[in-house]
Parts: sequence; structure tokens; C-alpha cells
Amino acid sequence: MTTYEYEILMFPMDRKNNLIEMQTALNAKGQVGWEVVSISSSEFANIGHTAFLKRETSEGADVGGTR
Repeated sequence: MTTYEYEILMFPMDRKNNLIEMQTALNAKGQVGWEVVSISSSEFANIGHTAFLKRETSEGADVGGTR
């Protein structure tokens, strides 16, 4: 059975270069197996973005070799 672990990252948008910082952080996470599944942003105030990530855990590895 495939199992996943999850991580939540918050990116405040209080500086001009925060989108670049967000992209850099998400690229770094992608290089170690994390995948963005959703991004939420505040519509009422320019507070920032929250990214939800997942990756398959080693417990999810198929021992029987059927994958």
C-alpha cells in the first residue's frame, strides 16, 4: 500500500522578493521528492500563501515488487 507524508509551508508576502524565495523553497523540496498538491492564498488581505506538499514514504515501498 502506498503511504504519504505531508508538509505545510507558509510564505508571507510582505517583501517584493518573496515570490522568488517561494519558488526557490518549492524547487528545493521538489528535489528531495516533495510534490505541491495545493496552494492557498488569502483573498481578503495580502497575507501570503500556504503550500501543501506530499511525498511517498519509504513505508509505502512495494515489498512484493508488484508496482
